[in-house]
Amino acid sequence: MAEACNHDCSHCASNCASREAESLLIPANALSEVGHVIGVVSGKGGVGKSLVTSMLAVLLQREGLKVGILDADVTGPSIPKAFGLGNVEVYGDENGMIPPSTTTGIDMMSVNLLLNDETKPVVWRGSLIASTVQQFWKDTIWNADVLLVDCPPGTGDVPLTVFQSLPLDGIVIVSSPQELVSMIVSKAANMADMMNIPVLGLVENMSYVKCPDCGREIKVFGESHIEEVAKKFNYDLLARIPMDPKLAALVDRGMIELMENDYMDGAVRTILQKLDLAK
Repeated sequence: MAEACNHDCSHCASNCASREAESLLIPANALSEVGHVIGVVSGKGGVGKSLVTSMLAVLLQREGLKVGILDADVTGPSIPKAFGLGNVEVYGDENGMIPPSTTTGIDMMSVNLLLNDETKPVVWRGSLIASTVQQFWKDTIWNADVLLVDCPPGTGDVPLTVFQSLPLDGIVIVSSPQELVSMIVSKAANMADMMNIPVLGLVENMSYVKCPDCGREIKVFGESHIEEVAKKFNYDLLARIPMDPKLAALVDRGMIELMENDYMDGAVRTILQKLDLAK
């Protein structure tokens, strides 16, 4: 520490031990009211992260909470499709953007809502994508008890932007029952640890297929290792979601809000308890 230190780091270039770390959090829109922010992440793509985000949103809404979804997967946005939000206009003024709402009142913001053609690829560099995610946070007027952030896979620019820029209360890590699941979860877990973000628990998707005739669970990807991984990191195993044709059909038709299953009921109860929102 410099001898003449006045403990004001704002105009000091010294890298002393007492220097406070600068926060990279970005303030929300002045008109926003957000209770809790939860990130949904994965160490690799194709494990069903957006499905888990959608299911969580539906179930939290059914608990009487106001829910929003910030679709941070800019180059692969699928949230609007799952909820049937196509060809809707995003309104806004000098105060900010108003997120469109689904049939049951779930607000969301996604790059697919801003494109004339939802099949048009978003060919942007990482810095522009990260900036877009920040704009979805600060330029959107959110009114949510819980805001879910559907992150892109991996540990690159955009997940890092979400972890640093948004006031996350915790993350849910999504994986699949393959041998490399430990490595996948480890990447996301270690990133969360580096950024001091709590992990609310693990969700395994595509865990099994239930035979329609005998009800036997068929392990398409082999035996699951998710319980071992959860024990290794001391995480809660929130849910194991099977490969369900009915659920997939609802997503394809944009009717995820009509789902009728109990796959994520335990996950929602645990999350509500951890956020002190349990009734």
